[in-house]
Amino acid sequence: MKELELPDVKDVLVEYKQMKLLYKSALKEIRTKLEILNDEFKFVHKYNPIEHIESRLKTEESITRKLFRKGIGVTMENIQKYIDDIAGVRVICSFTPDIYRIVDMISAQDDIEVLKTKDYMINPKPNGYRSYHMIVKVPIFLSDRVVPTKVEIQIRTVAMDFWASLEHKIYYKYEGNAPDYIKKELKECADLAAFLDSKMLAINEEVKSIQQEE
Repeated sequence: MKELELPDVKDVLVEYKQMKLLYKSALKEIRTKLEILNDEFKFVHKYNPIEHIESRLKTEESITRKLFRKGIGVTMENIQKYIDDIAGVRVICSFTPDIYRIVDMISAQDDIEVLKTKDYMINPKPNGYRSYHMIVKVPIFLSDRVVPTKVEIQIRTVAMDFWASLEHKIYYKYEGNAPDYIKKELKECADLAAFLDSKMLAINEEVKSIQQEE
């Protein structure tokens, strides 16, 4: 892959490093909220909808590349305005209904502002990708001010996460230009993952029904 020649944006990136404090704090805030909601759900319903939670911060190079692709200048204002996924949280669920339970629970939080949502469960991407994306703002309380900070939340099942992780690795090897037959096979695997989710949900509902009858 050809190395990208970056312009002299050192001043901007130094300022961005200072902004990392906000995004790191936002990740902690969202993770804590999700863990509390999961614990409460487990206490009330004897069931935890969240298998595990992952989080990451976008690198300076990744942010710069994304702005270049958009044809936008590298400034702090543009970073904050056009990059929604600097701070990212991925929530891995057991079953597909859990995705919407978590969406509802997050949306009901008084101090969280939901800016955007994309439902790739109902409308999967052409390659078969399924997930639910939310862009939210969470207030970060500093010593002298409150700074609303954006976080992207991706919510998917274990099967969807398995497929998405491997699809990303395969596409990386082809630098985004995989042969058509590979794309076709990946789409078939995505459909199989969706079928597996459906079957596992049906089995789980059947087990619950039997337990209620006992």
